[in-house]
Amino acid sequence: MILILDFGSQYTRLIARRIRESNVYCEIHPFNVSLETIRDLNPEGIVLSGGPASVYRESAPQVREELFETPVPFLGICYGMGIINRAGGGAVAEARQREYGPADLIIDDPRDLFHGFTPLEPTPVWMSHGDQMTAVPEGWLTLAHSSNSPIAAFVDPGRRLFGVQFHPEVTHTSKGKEILDNFLFRICKCEPTWTMPHFIETSVQSIRNRVGDSRVLCALSGGVDSSVAATLVHRAVGDRLLCIFVNNGLLRAGEAEDVCELGKRFGRGFHYVDASVRFLEGLKGVLDPEEKRRRIGHLFIEVFEEEAQKLGDYPFLVQGTLYPDVIESVSAIGPSATIKSHHNVGGLPTEMRFQIVEPLRELFKDEVRRLGQELDLPMDLIIRQPFPGPGLAVRILGDVTEPRLRILREADAIVAHEMKAASYYDRVWQSFAVLVPNRTVGVMGDERSYEYLIALRVVESQDGMTAQWVPLPADLLGRISNRIINEVRGAGRVVYDISSKPPATIEWE
Repeated sequence: MILILDFGSQYTRLIARRIRESNVYCEIHPFNVSLETIRDLNPEGIVLSGGPASVYRESAPQVREELFETPVPFLGICYGMGIINRAGGGAVAEARQREYGPADLIIDDPRDLFHGFTPLEPTPVWMSHGDQMTAVPEGWLTLAHSSNSPIAAFVDPGRRLFGVQFHPEVTHTSKGKEILDNFLFRICKCEPTWTMPHFIETSVQSIRNRVGDSRVLCALSGGVDSSVAATLVHRAVGDRLLCIFVNNGLLRAGEAEDVCELGKRFGRGFHYVDASVRFLEGLKGVLDPEEKRRRIGHLFIEVFEEEAQKLGDYPFLVQGTLYPDVIESVSAIGPSATIKSHHNVGGLPTEMRFQIVEPLRELFKDEVRRLGQELDLPMDLIIRQPFPGPGLAVRILGDVTEPRLRILREADAIVAHEMKAASYYDRVWQSFAVLVPNRTVGVMGDERSYEYLIALRVVESQDGMTAQWVPLPADLLGRISNRIINEVRGAGRVVYDISSKPPATIEWE
């Protein structure tokens, strides 16, 4: 495996994705993770990410000198390059001219990182820095430069410490994959063995070791994550798995029926609970998004504990938590701030009698979809768009009521239908409706109307960490808007959200 130490770069997750795309397992940990943890992880190589700070500032995040005694190759990217350079005795200073965006990298020495590159031939790369390396320690070699960075890549040949001023993980760096692969395979001597069949094999054994002969409950929602998690755990423990589907009353149109159909795969290991009235009562009058998530998380566990008492002893509970959920909910990974809690991570009670099993918590969304294919799940399920754990509760701003849920369900169904009819549904990350509780004036027939505002949200993304709004064709937007206003009683106006993430989040709450 490869260890990535996070200094807060917006691209840190991309480093992980690129490494995994080369079938090498990697994990992201905070820059100040203990040396004992690093020894336990036993990585084949360590990557130091970029970051927003300048390494020479007193408040800048630093690593302990002992880190570089770890006998593996290092690759510092941008800020990480400065960390390595200063640790060896080199110098970093503010550049006279900042370098953000595309640049041409000139290879001075086509060895190691740049094996297979043509010397002196410009290679397009992506820069994002205001500092530069002004000197490297004695004996170190400069491998590449750009017009603004005389030391754009270096190596300490003796200790196998590498640094690059640019970002090989972004698509704007034309040969970024080749550079990272050279680090993984030529320098770190990794083997490309981290594949989905390998993940299944190791996960099944890990689940068996964890739960032993105990019985396991699974929170089956019918989404991609919980369905893949349930199928994987079922492969590990067989009929000792019981999938419980809790209808919380916050689902999309027809979703409860779809989940019950999926539950047939687990035979007698499927149990349906209708707790919609209970959830709606628990959310009555709740306006704060975090309080909604907290209450849903607590009610979710309460229902499970009650059902488990009826059905027997089930010490373990499966959840479909993904890596982006963990990263967004835990601010200890790098100097990043917590944005929001997730139903699968931050909304659960601190005291609960279940032990949590999260077989997907190391995976990104596209990896979960590939895993689903390997487990022979239906393609319609695999390509299904992400849906938040708290359901429609976080797509209704403010108070959640049955009339508002009815309006949003009908509007959301129209969005899904039209996106599929236009062959856009599986081309985007998410497309959905949001109910804004402000009423707006309109005219229907010859009468004045005063009804709710519906917002459309359509974004493209790779893993939900960042997202761009999608410029849908005007005729498609027109059809969606026309149908919602004409067919959904209570909806009087439709707007389109053109905010990207960041600064906005994908969900409105």
